[in-house]
Amino acid sequence: MKLICELQESVEYELIEEGAKPKQYFIEGIFMQAESKNRNGRVYPRPVMERAVDKYVTEQVVKGRAVGELNHPDGPSINLDKVSHRITELNWDGNNVNGKALILDTPMGQIVKGLVEGGVQLGVSSRGMGSLVTRNGVNMVGDDFHLSTIDIVQDPSAPEAFVNGIMEGVDWIWDNGILKQQDIEKYGTEIKKASKKHLAEAQMLVWKDFLSKL
Repeated sequence: MKLICELQESVEYELIEEGAKPKQYFIEGIFMQAESKNRNGRVYPRPVMERAVDKYVTEQVVKGRAVGELNHPDGPSINLDKVSHRITELNWDGNNVNGKALILDTPMGQIVKGLVEGGVQLGVSSRGMGSLVTRNGVNMVGDDFHLSTIDIVQDPSAPEAFVNGIMEGVDWIWDNGILKQQDIEKYGTEIKKASKKHLAEAQMLVWKDFLSKL
């Protein structure tokens, strides 16, 4: 499974003031899109995205657990110390998934509020796990797609370069309900570092380590 991130820039900000209550900031707009080739050359089939979004709404949004971060981390897990917002709504409009998120009063949320008040244009970017199948030069997202969250990002070019250059070069696997980075790359590095004299020994150690994790 690959870590897959997609940017959406068509979002707006809403400031709500109710009497003496603290100001509430919201970000809303198109959070995800199906059936169209995006800037990363990927297409999400509508049934694939529907399953992922419906599951995310049921398990995360409805239960008040749908939090996201300011900028993408280097993995699929949510880092609570980096949380900036809580997604409150995800609704379908054609092939678009319109969303709304409350900016939280966390350290990262305060940064988002300061950026918004300073006129900085932010976007949102989905973060999920899934396989990719190339068809006619287009990467189709597979049926195993799992939506992790939707983050707030600033630089449109950064997520694309970061995802393609780093994240998508790393495979992840489910291990007892937890997503973990595969050890294949590490094993390859260890074998390459071994001298000819110790090559067989290095290969055996790698094999034993692999078997111990099955």
